Amino acid sequence: MALRRKSGRASGKLTGRVAVVTGAARGLGEAVALRLAGHGATVALLGLEPVELEAVAARCGNGAAWFEVDVTDGAALTRVAAEVVSRFGRVDVLVANAGIAVGGPLLLSDPVSYDRVIEVNLLGSVRTARAFLPHLVATKGYLLQIASLAALTPAPLLSAYCASKSGVEAFAHCLRGEVAHHGVDVGVAYLSWTDTEMVRGADRHRAMRTPRASAPPPFNKTYPLGPAADRLVEGILHRAPHVYGQGWLRLLQGVRGVLPSVISKINSNQMPAVEREVRDAGPEATMPVGAGGAADVRARSQ
Repeated sequence: MALRRKSGRASGKLTGRVAVVTGAARGLGEAVALRLAGHGATVALLGLEPVELEAVAARCGNGAAWFEVDVTDGAALTRVAAEVVSRFGRVDVLVANAGIAVGGPLLLSDPVSYDRVIEVNLLGSVRTARAFLPHLVATKGYLLQIASLAALTPAPLLSAYCASKSGVEAFAHCLRGEVAHHGVDVGVAYLSWTDTEMVRGADRHRAMRTPRASAPPPFNKTYPLGPAADRLVEGILHRAPHVYGQGWLRLLQGVRGVLPSVISKINSNQMPAVEREVRDAGPEATMPVGAGGAADVRARSQ
């Protein structure tokens, strides 16, 4: 029996349910996986870092398993999905979380790294959904797609990330209408800058730090990971169509249409100085940030 949406507060645990989380080796994926396990779910952890995945699986308990897989490899994801079902018998929840980020002006960006952000974040989410969706149909399950503040508002110097997160938002909204008659629910999660290694890595690059530093509150703040992960898990328990890692993000839905012109004016004066700095820093300035980004670079080089 699949976990169904309740009209009020989530009523129970996830005992007997199986949850799959991509990008689960660290950061948001790790935090969500641990909380799902705390609600009784058996968790399947997907990612690129076997040592870290094994450690997270041990912390999750409940028979958790881990699988080393690149979310851009559709054939490998299909094999992993079959392995998860063979091992656990079902998939009830899928959290499509895997993602990387780069920063800098398009004119100076490394084309391979720039394109890789869109491949991992957008096409990786599509391929993840394609691999696991038949199993979610079988259990009338729930898919939570991790989007971002970057889907709600543009951020100059983060165009690859914004494009990918806007893409997964649109993808998830379309998918919701396609699978509702199968009893499958699809949610989109939005998070502002949240304290993960990706965000800490971004803060070390002026091309990614500058737009946020010049933004007004609450856009310029880094938010703690724990409460954001709690909100996402509550959304999973309720099978919510929209989940907000920080409550104020909900307010942007009504004004997102006017944000592009406002933000372009705010950032335009900074661009000459940022371009000079990125050019002086060389290729490293537009490479994927954080430990997760480094893991993706290593995986591609093997």
